[in-house]
Amino acid sequence: MTKISWKEKLAHFSELVMLKHSVFALPFIFIAMLVAAKGWFGWKLFVLGIFAAVSARNFAMGVNRYLDRDIDILNPRTQNRPSVDGRVSGAQMVWFILINALMFIAVAFFINTLAFALSVPILIILGAYTFFKRFSAAAHFILGISLGLAPIAGVVAVSGDITLWSVYLALGVMFWVAGFDLLYSLQDIEFDKAHGLHSVPSRFGAQNTMYIASVLHLLAIVLWAGFVYEADLGMFGKLAVCFSAGMLVYEHSIVHKDFTKIDKAFFTVNGYLGFVFLLLIVAEVM
Repeated sequence: MTKISWKEKLAHFSELVMLKHSVFALPFIFIAMLVAAKGWFGWKLFVLGIFAAVSARNFAMGVNRYLDRDIDILNPRTQNRPSVDGRVSGAQMVWFILINALMFIAVAFFINTLAFALSVPILIILGAYTFFKRFSAAAHFILGISLGLAPIAGVVAVSGDITLWSVYLALGVMFWVAGFDLLYSLQDIEFDKAHGLHSVPSRFGAQNTMYIASVLHLLAIVLWAGFVYEADLGMFGKLAVCFSAGMLVYEHSIVHKDFTKIDKAFFTVNGYLGFVFLLLIVAEVM
């Protein structure tokens, strides 16, 4: 049997949880922290914020991959995942899930009392997505809530409370994520129908799904505009909302033209949206 180096094993775990896709949640944590602090919030919270975001996402993705092995092995799109092809064993995934859960709770402890009190409830919500899609099409919104917790966590870390503007920002993230997850799930519409899995596309069809995603993304823009107004942000904050609206329009134009371009719409467009939103907020508060 060929011995696997630690670098190869690390690469397998990175692929397991799609570590590079942490880009979706990270910008909105730091957006909330920057606005709450009205500028730079310090290196301590910066480092703790990264560890909190990465460990929370690793936990959620680990739970998802572990519990979805019976589904993923049947789907041609997911049969090559490390959790399915044996590169990461079930026992290794369980340890990975536990370590990241404990890391998240420990990081929350070092942030403040409210963050620590919320750490376990947040983990429960993060882990709920996998269970929901077994019996409800509302799973897309559970995923949205999971990432929508990021800005709430950010403002809690800085100020120890939850502000109205952070709720607007979080709800915007929730609808944004739920909307692009609807578009992403179009890839599996036939598979979901054949295997009795619950998703909006399998229940309502492709065209209705794209319409619902459009409505969710419109709500996201409205709520982000509410965030900018409530937080009393200026020109760069408004530009962030306008840029996001343009990127979402572009995303929907890609998917409407060709379902095979969903990966481009999902990863590239949404990755840029969060990153540029963050840069514009940095320019605003600095």
